[in-house]
This record gives sequence, C-alpha cells and structure tokens, in this order.
Amino acid sequence: MTKKLYHRVLTIAGSDSGSGAGIQADLKTFSALGCFGMSAITALTAQNTREVRAIESISPSFVEHQLEAVLEDIGVDAIKIGMLFSSEIIHVVAKILKKYNLKNIVLDPVMIAKSGDSLLKQEATDALVKNLIPLSHLITPNLPEASVLLGRPIKTKEEMEEAATDLLRLGSNAVLIKGGHLTLNDSSDFLLTKRKKIWLDQERIETPNAHGTGCTLSSAIAAHLAKNYEIEEAVILSKQYLSAALKKGSEFQIGKGHGPVHHFHHWW
Repeated sequence: MTKKLYHRVLTIAGSDSGSGAGIQADLKTFSALGCFGMSAITALTAQNTREVRAIESISPSFVEHQLEAVLEDIGVDAIKIGMLFSSEIIHVVAKILKKYNLKNIVLDPVMIAKSGDSLLKQEATDALVKNLIPLSHLITPNLPEASVLLGRPIKTKEEMEEAATDLLRLGSNAVLIKGGHLTLNDSSDFLLTKRKKIWLDQERIETPNAHGTGCTLSSAIAAHLAKNYEIEEAVILSKQYLSAALKKGSEFQIGKGHGPVHHFHHWW
C-alpha cells in the first residue's frame, strides 16, 4: 500500500508565549490548512495580549542545528520566515536556504510587535535586505515594515504601489504590501509579481483581536504554496482565510489587550 505524503511547511520564527503570533500561530495555520508544520525557533518572547516583557535570542548555532535536523530527515515543501531578531541568525538562515536550494520561501519581515515593541535589532535590517530578500519567493511587509526597508513613509495606495516596485528590485519574486495601517474603511493589500499587479480590497473588520494577523497570513500563503498553488491564488485564498479568522475571532475575548484571530474557524 502506497503511503500518503504530507504537505510539509517549516516556520523559522520566534515563540510567542501568549500563542497569538509567532511559531504558535504559524503551526495552527499550517494545521488548519491541512499541512504538516515544523519549526526552528529563533527567539523566545515573554508576551501576552498587551506587551512583550522580555526576549531571549536563541544562539545562531542552535538555530542551525534545528534547521539541519528538520531538512536532513523530513524535508520541506515551503518555508515561512518570521522573527529573526539578529543579523547573526539571518546569516545562518540564509546559509541553510542556499545549502539546500530551498524554494517557496515566504519572508514576513517581522520588526515591530502589535504592542509596539521592537522584534528585530536595528543593525539586522541591512542583513535582511542583502541576504534573505533575494532568496525569497514572496515578502509580506506591512506599511511600517515597508517604510523601514525603504527608508521613507508609505501612507497612501499610490505610495504602496511605488514601494512594491522598489521592494521588488531588492530581489524577491513577488511583494505583498499589507495595508492594514491605512486610515481607510477597507483593508487593502497590494500584490506585485513580475507578471502582474493585484489590489486585494476588503472591508475592514473592526475587532481588537488582530494579534498575529501578519504571521497568520504569511503562514497561510506558505501552506498554499506547499499545496502547489500559484502565488496569486495562494495570496487570494490566504486573505480569505485570514478574514474569516478575524471575523470568528471577534466573537471571543481572551486577555486584556490584542487577542488572537481564530485559526480553526472553519471547524467551529
């Protein structure tokens, strides 16, 4: 009897003790979308729905051990990269991606938590741009992250299109700029590939439970890429999944700050 094969997705990211974002959100998303999730933890955070209290970086050598252990035995069909914290970890991750010639890499350049706390050392931004963006199939910055990467404010849809064009020149195959920080009634994201551009316009869902939205969206895209969807369809399906998770999550209360989305909404 021929055994079935999993769609395998690896998250390289930090741990969120409140489980709304980070590897916890990533693994929930992979599972919800029918994939087998694995993880390489880059940092430990002590956080809840209101704040990040402390961060402990994992040593670059141990990050490398985690990656080698997974890749030598299980292998991957897609990778989501989130919080990396330091330039040393960025260099290790880039080295492994090249060594194994890995594809379907979704880079979510996590820099700032929902609480406003910094999740990436300032000197690591240049390392991210030079070493990881050129290896990525897709990068998914929000407006503050895109502003940091380009060194200029991005506040309008026109500026989002210009920013996506400039970010694409950094070497990624595609750019998805998330417009959740726009001061509009909708939540518009802009996808730019080497073939086309797509505006993904959607009504904004008013809810305090939006912690981990970026992690969830990028993980959903990686899961769909692992299932052999093309980038445009993977992004559209992932946006639909996140919107439903936000709507269902808005019905619940957990903690006293920014609660999580409901990753398993379609099972309830």
